[in-house]
Amino acid sequence: MYSQTLLKPDDRHLTLYSRHPIAAGIVAPSPGTDPIRANPHLRWHPLRGEWVAYASHRQGRTFMPPAAYNPLAPTQDPQFPTELPAGNYDIAVFDNRFPSLMPTATDAPQEIVDTLPANGACEVVVFTQDPQASLSSLPLDHLELLFQVWGDRTRVISQHSQIQYVLPFENKGVEVGVTLHHPHGQIYAYPFVPPVPAQMGTCQLEYYQQQQRGLLSDLIRKEIADNQRILYQDEWAIAFVPVCARYPYEVWIAPIQPVATFLDLSPEQRTGLARALKTVTLKYDGLWQRPFPYLMAWFQAPVNGKPHPEWHLHAEFYPPYRTSDKLKYLAGTELAAGMFANDALPEEKAKELQAVPVELERSP
Repeated sequence: MYSQTLLKPDDRHLTLYSRHPIAAGIVAPSPGTDPIRANPHLRWHPLRGEWVAYASHRQGRTFMPPAAYNPLAPTQDPQFPTELPAGNYDIAVFDNRFPSLMPTATDAPQEIVDTLPANGACEVVVFTQDPQASLSSLPLDHLELLFQVWGDRTRVISQHSQIQYVLPFENKGVEVGVTLHHPHGQIYAYPFVPPVPAQMGTCQLEYYQQQQRGLLSDLIRKEIADNQRILYQDEWAIAFVPVCARYPYEVWIAPIQPVATFLDLSPEQRTGLARALKTVTLKYDGLWQRPFPYLMAWFQAPVNGKPHPEWHLHAEFYPPYRTSDKLKYLAGTELAAGMFANDALPEEKAKELQAVPVELERSP
């Protein structure tokens, strides 16, 4: 992996990554020269026992790019300015112009509940310079590079002492309000472990302390033995519709042997995960014959300097699903009660995805 870090005129960082050497002389563009002056803060929610971030400057952020938007074009509608430089590279990572968390946040306002500065980081990860591409269309070695990039960003971001958790994710599709046509994801880094991975960590730790084995590792072994919901499997990685899926087309991807973070992946595991990731995204697009929207979140161990043998890095895909001629999203019981009611059995939806033919290129 090759990388090059640049500074935008507005003082945001841009890091370019490539499978090949990156030429010198690339200039990092930005919409303007004024530094980002965001100062988000956190407020404690006493009834839910969790922090809520407040970033009022995000009211002016871009939403839904115009049809003709091209971040590489030299001239642009000022509402949708250039972020990516010209040059020969594969993946670009830059600081979000409208962050919900900032490493320099300070002086949280006093309120009737506890408050804190929202010290964290928000980065945009542009997967490729091709605005017509998607994860499903990228070559396998490009996807392997993406796993290396997620690992490198985890390493870099976790050097900030206040960071406790690093979460890479992708909101795919205009249905979820993307602001770039280019395929891209984001990385949020938090000064605490957020509620969902915190609960995952608690369950995994309790199981590990009782069994001296990983919770997800044991579930993967059972899924392999059951052999009903597997979409992809090789020696190193697996993709499957989990037996406990909350969404009809929910899919998990994981290395078969547990690792705590992206930094712990072996080259063979990255290769297997790339093949699993491409298989799943091809099946999603193939089943509906269209680029299918989803949220993909990668859960890894906290970056608090402690060993986490209980943790098992994995991704969870949360797609909407079709009922009649509509796409269904979360409803009252999921959002209000936090209890998911699934209208279809995981085995049924796994069969639909298993039936979608997928051909992967041979690994180099």
